[in-house]
Amino acid sequence: MAPAVLAKFDPRQIGHLKKLVHLLPWLSSLRDSGCERDKAANRDLHFDQYVTLVLLYLFNPLIDSMRTLQEASATEKVASQLGIKRFSLGSFSESVRVFEPEKLRAVIDQLAGELRPLQSDPRLKDHLHHVLTLVDGTVLNALCTLAASWFRSYGDLPKHAWRLHTHFDFATGVPTDVELTDARNSGKSDEKQVLRSRLKKDHCYVMDRWFAQFTLFNDIHRIGSSYVCRIKENSVFQVLQERPLNQEARQAGVLQDARVELGTSHLSNLLPDHPIRVLVIKATPHVKRGGHKGKSSGPGNNGTIVLATNLLEVPAHLIALIYQFRWCIEIFFRFFKQLLGCRHLLSQRIEGIQIQVCCAVIACMLINLWTGKKPGKHMLNMLAWYFMGIVSERDVQAFLERPDRTGIKKKAKDELWKKLGVS
Repeated sequence: MAPAVLAKFDPRQIGHLKKLVHLLPWLSSLRDSGCERDKAANRDLHFDQYVTLVLLYLFNPLIDSMRTLQEASATEKVASQLGIKRFSLGSFSESVRVFEPEKLRAVIDQLAGELRPLQSDPRLKDHLHHVLTLVDGTVLNALCTLAASWFRSYGDLPKHAWRLHTHFDFATGVPTDVELTDARNSGKSDEKQVLRSRLKKDHCYVMDRWFAQFTLFNDIHRIGSSYVCRIKENSVFQVLQERPLNQEARQAGVLQDARVELGTSHLSNLLPDHPIRVLVIKATPHVKRGGHKGKSSGPGNNGTIVLATNLLEVPAHLIALIYQFRWCIEIFFRFFKQLLGCRHLLSQRIEGIQIQVCCAVIACMLINLWTGKKPGKHMLNMLAWYFMGIVSERDVQAFLERPDRTGIKKKAKDELWKKLGVS
């Protein structure tokens, strides 16, 4: 992956906590949200202040609950720097009922247009002309696991939970579109339906097996985008043209590359209406862990992965590479829940969860804009320490200038596999 061009770190871009509000001038437009009924003009906690508090929670690992956030706001230094008074837990919880989370989408859209490309693969430059977008969803529990276990109503997922549908931009390393629904993954919350409603032109959507639906493939192709989607190993297709495998394809583990006719339905409107290519790729056999229906434990395989795509001219080894990049969104979900603290939700109301999710996306985008690096554990720790005054600007600059050894490690690993005769 090509290293990002990093400009010299400017401490004025970040500053300490008192600069947080000034870094987000667009938050001022949120000030009057929810104040329509405040005829006496005595509201103490406004939408922009609420968002600032959530960002403080996300950027400070020492703040791990609403009560801790309340205690932090009560300190003289934090209150003076952020211009926020101590709030009551009741007002913090109830205030989200009058706020409008959709207004934060304008902030996300504005930041998305300013994001820096941080990673790319030169092998894709001349072959893929669409924005590489990884699509998946993850479940956020609105109650603790112990309490939610008493309210099970479908499969092994708790009733009081939400599904976060995410479009992850591979180049910038951050999500650019999110949607929150109930966790059932059916009806309006079905990931296929949510994706269908948010399709954009000139994107290459990389998807796992749940998205393998012919009508969705048709919609993506019709809008002027492409897709690489894993399908079931026992999928029925008729080979129309076998494509020869070159050395690069064989080294990538490609066993078959063919243009096919997918499906056996007698209803023509349910079949693909465009040419489809299927690739069979060698994989390590994997048995699905966990036997509970609906429990997320990763799909198994019998030693192969089958991919369907409408990218007819892209070399087979690059199709395999594109699907490998899908793992980036799984890494983001881990970062989102465990490091940004979104495994713990500050509010149990849908509006509060939407605000927290949007703030987490904004936090990831700010890391991209501030540092020119992907959001990650060490980056988040360094920024948190800087906000708390533990490390200096020089320390942050030295951290940002450290060489990225990811490419070196990957090259060494590839050479080792080559010596061992493993593709």
